[in-house]
Amino acid sequence: MQTMPSAQLVTAEVLGDRVRADSDAPVPWWSFAKTVLAVAALVLVAERRLRLDQRLPGKPFTLRQVLQHTAGLRCYGTCGAYHAAVARGDRPWAPADMLRRVDADVLDFEPGHGWAYSNVGYFLVRTLIEDATGSALGPALQRLAFAPLGIAGVSVAQVPADLDATAWGNQQGYDPGWVYHGLLIGPPAAAALFLHRLLAGELLSVALLAEMRRAHPVGGALPGRPWQTATYGLGLMIGGGVPQGEYVGHTGGGPGSVSAVYQRDASGEERAPVTAAAFAPVDDPGAVERCAFERAAGG
Repeated sequence: MQTMPSAQLVTAEVLGDRVRADSDAPVPWWSFAKTVLAVAALVLVAERRLRLDQRLPGKPFTLRQVLQHTAGLRCYGTCGAYHAAVARGDRPWAPADMLRRVDADVLDFEPGHGWAYSNVGYFLVRTLIEDATGSALGPALQRLAFAPLGIAGVSVAQVPADLDATAWGNQQGYDPGWVYHGLLIGPPAAAALFLHRLLAGELLSVALLAEMRRAHPVGGALPGRPWQTATYGLGLMIGGGVPQGEYVGHTGGGPGSVSAVYQRDASGEERAPVTAAAFAPVDDPGAVERCAFERAAGG
């Protein structure tokens, strides 16, 4: 277990209308972007521009299965050539080349009959959003997700220089083009506010939010991490954690840092729910998750 560098830890908490944050400096959101992408896709479902349970054109799986990682799609994160190319500082592969290298047309299991985390799947979600809106990802997310929830200061990193002004800089010269579903950067408070307002029902209908939170079992306790049970909704990690309770949100990580944005289910309690975001320049997701869980449980 990695020691948390408390001096470099950045957190934000939301309780009711009150927001507290250590810093306004932007941080990489990494895979918390999956939650944002899922929300944008569900807004398009509400607009009847996408269908949740209809097979995607020319594909044997549905949007729901892609969002929930039950489509059988592979993940370039498990590809050795990908990690070697990033370590060498190579320019990102063209999307078509990435899909070819991971044999993206070959499914690891029949859709709906397994679970496997897939960044390829969320690249497909990005493509669906851009095609449906006729916009690049940044403007599409602004219209579909950020503006309706009153979230400002979030952008899609395009080149290595975009990461220079983030909280810990970009000493490795990482190219955000390697994050094919899009690397969002923004203030910690914006991430916490996004999840807080989403779960409060300020954007999606009651029915669609319930679909987002409908969880597919993933497994039991995760070694080195605060999860006692783990499930996955539509762009949401959901499960029992330590401190005791159910936590909803998403963890992410990439070269140089980890992100964790969570709310603890406070239903049946007198207190209002607290949403906590934690970001740190470490490689251990468990350490950052523990920080987010503890803050969400103790607010």
